[in-house]
Amino acid sequence: MRVVSGIQPTGKPHLGNYLGAIVNYVKLQDEAHAAGGECFIFLADLHALSQPHDPAELTKNTREMVATLVACGVDPSKTILFNQAQVPAHAELQWLLNGTARMGWLNRMTQWKDKAGKNREGQSVALFTYPVLQAADVLLYQATHVPVGEDQKQHLELARDIAQKFNNDFCSEDAPLFTLPEPYIPPAAARIMSLRDGTAKMSKSDPSDMSRISLTDDPDTVMKKVKKAKTDPEPLPSEEKGLEDRAEAKNLVGIYAALTGKSTADVLAEHGGQGFGAFKPALGEVLVETLRPINARFMELKDDQEALDAILARGAAQAREHGLPTLNAAYKALGLVRG
Repeated sequence: MRVVSGIQPTGKPHLGNYLGAIVNYVKLQDEAHAAGGECFIFLADLHALSQPHDPAELTKNTREMVATLVACGVDPSKTILFNQAQVPAHAELQWLLNGTARMGWLNRMTQWKDKAGKNREGQSVALFTYPVLQAADVLLYQATHVPVGEDQKQHLELARDIAQKFNNDFCSEDAPLFTLPEPYIPPAAARIMSLRDGTAKMSKSDPSDMSRISLTDDPDTVMKKVKKAKTDPEPLPSEEKGLEDRAEAKNLVGIYAALTGKSTADVLAEHGGQGFGAFKPALGEVLVETLRPINARFMELKDDQEALDAILARGAAQAREHGLPTLNAAYKALGLVRG
């Protein structure tokens, strides 16, 4: 079992990142470690170049993301934790795979269509080709499992297509180079929506800070955001069916369920009939208690630049060692002569 996953170091990590990805990183790290496998988690700083960015902010956010992951339970002694920029093989393999990827495949990527909008001509080439870099990210380490949300399944399918075509075109049938990675969709992965719009995902890019709970928010800020979260005037139903067409109510109940490890049905059995005036403070308390130890550990780590850089350097050295055989084999398969 070899698990590979990346997270972009852009903006402050929020509750959606924590419940949708980071919690599962910790579970997967422990599963892989117990099974004698490996877990690679990287900060996708090269991917950040696909959008306009502030260089100083990218540096700061990269270190803060390391602090966040460690504060949430990612253990550098069990997980190879690093940033892409320190492992040039990611960019090298992307270029080698660009010869295999096809324009038609990339044009069909729904995230490209969504992010580019109507101004496709004005977008960076990196935004168009970043799914090929994503393919390189996982194929470089011969990943067997890649945690993905619904919005990333298409990109993993692309990675498999690229790997299959490369194997067919440049490798013998009995000695393929690339492992075809399988999607790992955690059964309990929570899809956390905006506190201002229950139909939109919680996002770092939302201009309103009130739309998200940041993992670094203090208790007063958490309570304030929860109490001001958009809701409707009806009380909570006693059964799940009553949440249909009530996106904001469903989101808050889902957050409570994910934080407490309860099912939606259990939460409604406990709180059904309550108005949001009673439910929101209860949710706020659960959030505050969950985030308190994370926040405390983060505050300890965030200004220790030397320790954070050491974690990244150690992880990058391990990643370079693991990725080199695959990169060398790809060069050889393509007939490229290297010294």
